[in-house]
Amino acid sequence: MALQSINPCDGGILETIARHDETDVARAVAAAAAVAGPWAARPVAERAAFLSAVAERLRARREELARVITREMGKLIGEAEAEIDKCALVCDYYAEHAERFLADVPVDSDAGRSLVVFQPLGLVLAVMPWNFPFWQVFRCAAPALAAGNTVLLKHASNVPRCALTIAEVFAEAGLPVGVFATLLIDAARAEALVADPRIRAVSLTGSEAAGRRVARSAGEHLKKTVLELGGSDAFVVLEDADLDAVVESAVRGRFINAGQSCIAAKRFIVVAARADDVVARLRPAIEALRPGDPLDPATTLAPLARADLREQLDEQVRASLRAGARCLAGGRPLEGPGWFYAATLLDRVAPGMPAYEDELFGPVAAVIRAADEAEALRIANDSRYGLGGSVWTADPRRGEAFARRMACGAAFVNGIVKSDPRLPFGGIKDSGYGRELGELGIREFVNAKTLWVG
Repeated sequence: MALQSINPCDGGILETIARHDETDVARAVAAAAAVAGPWAARPVAERAAFLSAVAERLRARREELARVITREMGKLIGEAEAEIDKCALVCDYYAEHAERFLADVPVDSDAGRSLVVFQPLGLVLAVMPWNFPFWQVFRCAAPALAAGNTVLLKHASNVPRCALTIAEVFAEAGLPVGVFATLLIDAARAEALVADPRIRAVSLTGSEAAGRRVARSAGEHLKKTVLELGGSDAFVVLEDADLDAVVESAVRGRFINAGQSCIAAKRFIVVAARADDVVARLRPAIEALRPGDPLDPATTLAPLARADLREQLDEQVRASLRAGARCLAGGRPLEGPGWFYAATLLDRVAPGMPAYEDELFGPVAAVIRAADEAEALRIANDSRYGLGGSVWTADPRRGEAFARRMACGAAFVNGIVKSDPRLPFGGIKDSGYGRELGELGIREFVNAKTLWVG
């Protein structure tokens, strides 16, 4: 069955794209495996030069590529342009730093000379999601390619044009055939590929269910994996926080990409002394968000990417309300074309509600009231997820002490959780394992080999 590229703003079909058949897949895997050795043998500086060329192509086509993102998955055009900028930045980052990150590390031992050397694993299968359809691919591919691996991309089925365009950008930059390629296949075919002995590692960003399936298969075949799964990040407000900064950051942190972000602030945990003030300020700011055409710069609330995502979110909101949460704004799908959901504020969220227990992947802010700082920390850690979290306080030392005790992969003090090429990114618990970005990211898909010389 062919893939359909659908505009979330109006539900219209943009184009129909044929899936790759078994012959296409076999050809792509063979090409990626064949070129893996020669690509790994190139000096790091040569691979870095290719990444610099990719960054140049991204910047040269910035507006066009951003429109591809917005039309196919619904992101606000300004956010889409920022996504392209970030992809270019991560390419530049690894072009500049890969040689240092992959340099041999001498170690004192009983040898005449001993050291650790970093060598690529080979062919990496990248299974990537739709919500940041360029960034999450480049976040995986840039360090993997810089390290000397080849990459096959299986992208989400609702962003086939993004997937093909990404491959086009790499080809325009001059990468040898097979070093990076896109496979338009379904999830079942991708999971079957994990068993192929030519594929040496898998990187997946997606749902818990997909992560468990891929990890199970990879474990059976002894393949290295990195999993970045869901998140329900805590946004903790202590009694001394600057509420102007809190509200502005809360709205940005929750409603970016219409709330469809793993590291979006989702659980707003506020100490009782400030809870009424925070809710009173949040409500008008949330109600002011304007849904509309995401290509219009005046629009501030994008649609959800698919109809089923909106239905699932609405059921989670309704179930939370039935369990006692209070809806202060929104709380419903918007009428008319497209898959818009009203910007929503839920108060008095408590354990047992979907808004407390689960990830709400859409424009819904859930306020949980805590008696004090100690209870706020307990609530922040009372989640099966552990991707990111933030704490807001006038005292940076207090904030750092709190952040150190948060059970997550990235904790921010007085800042919105974000991914940064310079810092490792990833989660714990049901949010997955492994790290992308930074020095740790480039070393995920390498063999850290001991070399001992007598």
